Amino acid sequence: MRRLSSKSRSSRKSRTSRTSRATHLTAAVAVLALAAAGCGKTSNEASQEDEGKDNGSAGSSYKGKGIGLAYDIGGQGDQSFNDAAYAGYTKARKEFKIGGVDMEPGDGESSADKIQRLEQLAKQGYDPVIGVGFVYAPAVEAAAKKFPKTTFGIIDDNTVKSANVADLVFHEEQGSYLAGVAAAKASKAKHVGFVGGVDIPLIHKFEAGFVQGVKSVDPKIKIEKRYLTEKPEEGGFSSPDKGQNAASGQIESGADVIYHAAGLSGQGVIQEAGSQKKWAIGVDSDQYKQKALAKYKDYILGSAFKDVGGAVYDLTESVVEGKPMTGEQRYDLKSGRVGFSDSNPKYTAMKDVVAAVEKAEKDIVSGKVKVKIVP
Repeated sequence: MRRLSSKSRSSRKSRTSRTSRATHLTAAVAVLALAAAGCGKTSNEASQEDEGKDNGSAGSSYKGKGIGLAYDIGGQGDQSFNDAAYAGYTKARKEFKIGGVDMEPGDGESSADKIQRLEQLAKQGYDPVIGVGFVYAPAVEAAAKKFPKTTFGIIDDNTVKSANVADLVFHEEQGSYLAGVAAAKASKAKHVGFVGGVDIPLIHKFEAGFVQGVKSVDPKIKIEKRYLTEKPEEGGFSSPDKGQNAASGQIESGADVIYHAAGLSGQGVIQEAGSQKKWAIGVDSDQYKQKALAKYKDYILGSAFKDVGGAVYDLTESVVEGKPMTGEQRYDLKSGRVGFSDSNPKYTAMKDVVAAVEKAEKDIVSGKVKVKIVP
């Protein structure tokens, strides 16, 4: 089964007990039942008593046990996509004073394993139940039919059409366009690179936006492109060593700014770029702020983020308030849920780069620039 990295797992500390021995036994049984489902591992579980008695501020209309979150490949600790979802999960639990459980994927698991995991979460009373990543589409569809009174969410997929499902999707290409503009303006070699985790349509959107952004600054800039694997199960989103090797090759070819859309594998891209004192551009989360990448943060120009955590929070809020969000929810630059982070002081000091990115953002929001979704 796929396991959480030891660094992430060691950082998670158990809460001080405030419940009776009987309550702890009940919670433990629930966790074991969930862990057994679909060969997944339970990362974290907290009963409602941990966050506030009788759901606290959630209000009398909310009858659920809390949020059920099922991670994508790479799991929690990827410093990117899954961690962004976890941030929204923890924020929602804290603000609404509800419980929750987040679960890891298993190595080489089947769609049936994912279905069983989501169904167990719904059966235990978690609401909403959220699948982090397009790989959960078949599982969300199946579980939603079996538990019509539970609200399900899926991130990065809009194919599941059900009255109790929210498809949480983003205009990734827009943030990637801004990354392309920043890369082109910051490159001294007039040579940049793109590393995609897996050769699939979703990641093609990142490439398309990035390339278009680069070319909008200078059509003559050379662009290196590399996909790590053809299929997700081959490790394209979960192998930092693959990302490091790809970045090394692109730097050797002359690239001095590299943008990745590769999940956990992107850590390797950033580490290699930083070690060679070249610019890296992160993805999904603001990777400049990630503790695991602190050693290299001076070389993280910025990140093309999408607020996955905000989407998780939005869906939870809607359920808690008794007005569950359903159907396609598409986040973009205008909503503020897609963008380019500017946390690095070295980036903000580059006034011409910042100005170019800000102008590009205005042009996209106004409709002056239409960003491609296919390379």
